[in-house]
Amino acid sequence: MTLNAMKKDDVSLLRDEIEMLMNERRQLLQVTGAAAVFVANLDTDSLPDEADTIDAAEMLAEQLNGLSEETLKDALESVRAELDPVA
Repeated sequence: MTLNAMKKDDVSLLRDEIEMLMNERRQLLQVTGAAAVFVANLDTDSLPDEADTIDAAEMLAEQLNGLSEETLKDALESVRAELDPVA
């Protein structure tokens, strides 16, 4: 195999890997956006008083709050949701 052919193979493999990562990012943004919409619309008074449920809700909220504003915006856009302006 020539050096040129090996480089083309490497470029092709890299292109495939980048495409796979971009698709995975898109899917993760959609899941994150859906979770953010869910948390934003969650009536905390309706949550069961079980500690595991409350802990899971807090964990999700903390992870969403830890995202950068840009990432959260991308996630919400991926599910066609919008941030409510802070009053």
